[in-house]
Amino acid sequence: MKTAKQVFSGAAKLHEENPSWLRWVIASTVGLAALMEVLDVSIVNVSIPHMQGNLGATLAEIGWVITGYAVANVIIIPLTAWLGQYFGTKAYYIFSLIAFIVASMMCGFAHTLPQLIVARVLQGLFGGGLLPRAQAILFETFPPHEVGLAQAVFGISVIVGPTFGPTLGGYLTDTLGWRWVFFINLPIGLLTLLMSIAFLPPSRRDRPRPRRIDWWGILLLATWIGAFQTFLEEGEGDGWFGSRFITFLALVAAIGLGLFIWRELASRAPAVDLRVLRYRSLAAGSIFAVVLGIGLYGTIFVIPLFTQNILGFTAVQTGMLIIPGALASGLCMPFIGRLVDRIDARLVLGTGSVIVGAATLTLAQININTAAYDMFWPLLFRGLGMGMIFIPLSVATLGPVPKRDIASAAAFFNLNRQLGGSIGIALLATLLEKRQVFHYNILAENVSRFGVATQQYLFNLQHALQARGINPATAEQASYGMLTRLVKIQAMILSFEDVLLLVGLLFMSVLVLVFFLHGGNHARRPRAAEAAVD
Repeated sequence: MKTAKQVFSGAAKLHEENPSWLRWVIASTVGLAALMEVLDVSIVNVSIPHMQGNLGATLAEIGWVITGYAVANVIIIPLTAWLGQYFGTKAYYIFSLIAFIVASMMCGFAHTLPQLIVARVLQGLFGGGLLPRAQAILFETFPPHEVGLAQAVFGISVIVGPTFGPTLGGYLTDTLGWRWVFFINLPIGLLTLLMSIAFLPPSRRDRPRPRRIDWWGILLLATWIGAFQTFLEEGEGDGWFGSRFITFLALVAAIGLGLFIWRELASRAPAVDLRVLRYRSLAAGSIFAVVLGIGLYGTIFVIPLFTQNILGFTAVQTGMLIIPGALASGLCMPFIGRLVDRIDARLVLGTGSVIVGAATLTLAQININTAAYDMFWPLLFRGLGMGMIFIPLSVATLGPVPKRDIASAAAFFNLNRQLGGSIGIALLATLLEKRQVFHYNILAENVSRFGVATQQYLFNLQHALQARGINPATAEQASYGMLTRLVKIQAMILSFEDVLLLVGLLFMSVLVLVFFLHGGNHARRPRAAEAAVD
C-alpha cells in the first residue's frame, strides 16, 4: 500500500507532466465545489416555513437563516485572494471545503434558531472562498486557448445552481425533511474534498507571503459590506429609510466604504488589492457583472412571484417552467466555451446580452391571460442568452489580467456578481411594491362605480351570484369586493411588466461596456504582455 508521502509525490510528478485529462479532472472538481456552494444560496428558500414551525421562530427571525449566509458570503469573497496568498492556495481551498462541510452538518443538527443562524454564518464564510478560488484555479491551470471551455464548467455551476436549488430543496424537504437540504452537502463535499486533495495543483505563490495582516482593512471591509448586505436584505421588510435601523445601516455602509477604499489604497500590503482595477477590462467587466447578477437572481425572484400569485401555479409547476431555461444554459455552455476560444469574446457577449434583453422584454408583455406556454420560449431563450454571457464575460474580464493578479481580480469580479444579485432582489422587490400602488391608484381613479362599463360589469356579476342562490344584498357587496380584487390583480400585472421591462433595458444598456472589454483573441498568443504589465 502506498504511503501518503508517495501519493503526494506521485501527484506532484503528475502535475509536472500536466496531461490534458488532469486539467479536466481539476475543472470538474472545482466546478462541483462551486455548484455545492451556489446551491446553498437558494436551496433553503422553500424549507423556511418548515424550519420556522420546527424551531418556533417568527418569519422575521427565520429570515436571518438566509440573510446570515448572504452577508457572510459577500464579506469573505474579497478576502479570498489575500487568504490564499497568506496560507497557500491549495491549503486554503481544502480548509474551506472541510469547514464548509462541517458547518453544513452543524446546520442540519441545529435544534435552536441561534444555533442554525450561527452555523449558516459559518457556512457562508467558508463557502464564500470556493467560488473565486475555483475561477482563479481554472485560469491558472488551463492554457489560454482552453480557458473559455474550462470556464464553461464553472459557468454551469453558477448559472444552473440557483435555478435548481428551490426544486431540489423542495424535494428533499417533502421526502426527507428540511435538515437534508444541509446533509446533502456531506456526500458531495467528501467526494469534492478527496478529488481536491488528490488532483489540485500544489500551492503557488505569485507574490511573497504578506509579512503583516491588514487588520484595519479586514475590519472596514466586514463593516461596510456587512452593513450594505443587511441593508439590502432587510430594507424592504423594514420600510427602507422609514426605519432608523435601515438608515443607520446605510450610513455605516457609506462611511465604511469610504474609509475602506482610503485604507486599502494607502496600505502597502492591503487585504483587498483595489489596484487591480487599473485593468480596464476588470473595471468594465465588474460593472457588467452587477447587471448579470440582477438579471440572474432578480428575474428568478420575480417570475415565481408572478406565476404563483397571478397564475396560481404551485412551487413544483413554477420549477418545471424555469428548469428548461437552466438546462439551455448548461447545455450551450460547452459549445460557447469552445466558440470563445476561437472568436472575439465580445461578439458572443454582445449577442447574449441582446438575446437576454429581448427575451426579458418579451416577458414584460405578460397579462392575466398569459399561460405557461407563453412564458416557455422567452424563458428558454433567456437561459440560452445567460449561457452566452457568463463565459465570454469571464474571459473578456479576467483573460487580460496577469496570473499574479488573477486571484484578486476573480474575487472582485465574483463579489460584484453576488452584490448584483442582492441589489437586484432588493431593487425589484421595492419596485414591485411601489409600482403596484402607483398602478392601483390610477386604475381606481378610472374605474368609477358610476361608469357605464363598471355598472354593466357589476350588474352581470350580481346576477350571476344571485343565480347561485346568494341574496341580493350579499351579492352586491361581493361584486364590489371582486371588482376591487380584479383591479389589484391588474395593478400587480402592470408592476411585473414594469420590472421586467427595466431588467430588459438594463441588458441592452450595458452593451456599451463591451467596447471596454478585451476580445479574448490574446488567448491564441503567448502571454508576453504580462511582462510589459509587470
